[in-house]
Amino acid sequence: WCGRPGAGDVTRARRVLEAVGKTRAKVGGGAWEPYGDFQEEAEMINRAFLEVFMEGDANGRPMTFPIPTYGITNDFDWDSDLADLLFEMTSRYGLAYFSNFMNSDLRPSDVRSMCCRLRLDLRELRNKVTGGLFGAADATGSVGVVTINLPRIGYLSRNEDEFFERLGYVMELAKRSLEIKRVIVERNMRNGLLPYTLRYLGTLDNHFSTIGLVGMHEACLNLLGVGIETEEGHRFAMRVLDFMRERIADFQEETGHLFNLEATPAESTSYRLAMIDKQKYPQIKTSGSRAPYYTNSTQLPVNHGMTLAEVIRHQEPLQIRYTGGTVLHIFMGEEAPDRDGCKLLVRRVFERSRLPYVTITPTFSICQDHGYIRGKHNSCPRCGKQTEIYSRIVGYYRPVQDWNAGKKEEFEERSLYDRRMGEIIAV
Repeated sequence: WCGRPGAGDVTRARRVLEAVGKTRAKVGGGAWEPYGDFQEEAEMINRAFLEVFMEGDANGRPMTFPIPTYGITNDFDWDSDLADLLFEMTSRYGLAYFSNFMNSDLRPSDVRSMCCRLRLDLRELRNKVTGGLFGAADATGSVGVVTINLPRIGYLSRNEDEFFERLGYVMELAKRSLEIKRVIVERNMRNGLLPYTLRYLGTLDNHFSTIGLVGMHEACLNLLGVGIETEEGHRFAMRVLDFMRERIADFQEETGHLFNLEATPAESTSYRLAMIDKQKYPQIKTSGSRAPYYTNSTQLPVNHGMTLAEVIRHQEPLQIRYTGGTVLHIFMGEEAPDRDGCKLLVRRVFERSRLPYVTITPTFSICQDHGYIRGKHNSCPRCGKQTEIYSRIVGYYRPVQDWNAGKKEEFEERSLYDRRMGEIIAV
């Protein structure tokens, strides 16, 4: 469609997952050896995948989809050839997502990663009365996502009590809309409008209804007069997430369906909602000077100016409160770390924090004639032709020239880190 690849996520593991290790592979309708015996073949596939992604396309552009997610466990072999290739790709294109199983009570078999950050906790399926995990783990997903506009609630509320009253009302609307969508999709599936989905899913009973949020920082500015980077704003953000988690648990009990709380990517929503709010409420506080936008979920404002260690300490207690996925993007400038620097960065962050999901996001440029150029360059240093500048719009890479006005404004304001490792080791 329009020459763009379909959005998707591929979760890759260094070893065959324990959950399927003893399951016999089927070839030509017959049973073969258990999957656990095919470790060599698994590594061969992993290597081929990384080599293709390292090459990019004919002009050196990145393979933006599928997004590869790698689970980092305590037994991860940091010195293997595959690890070297993975972090070489990360240093060059920054495509990979890293999932933290070092400082977590989750195992790789507990999680399915989807889209840019949606992460489904399969332990919920184990606890569901309708059946166990086996046979259902890969028949899960999200029925839909509703993103709540927190800055508008903050602007309209006179105090915190009113804020939580309004938030509860909007969450109730979100629940109702997701329940209606579930009924309609299931009805269409039964009536033969979604035959392929019916064949491989059969039911939406194992699908989550996802509720997310945007603009916690601007909500603090409008309600409290201070941002999320302050102690007061940080405490308030944690209370909001706790409130939302409690309501989601109530919805789950009330409906019998799975619900989760996600830091939704909001790559278009953050600009669109801010623009609508500015037109309707000219005095509302947004981010951006030339184009308004809202800061993603409970992230720090993009121009925070903090060290990486400070960002991690701020974000950790917030991000572990999400039940449906969140991520910390570490934006790098021209001085992005090399392979070993990326490896050290991910290792230190996961050893010393409970952040569930991390990316390293270098900025790079593509010349149509000379290919890949590290860093942000409006023109090619070799021929002077205009380049395409690539960065992560939210969850995936796109040329900055194709972003909406709000996201372009955010890109220009982003705080960047460099290759110096001092503060990383001190995390």
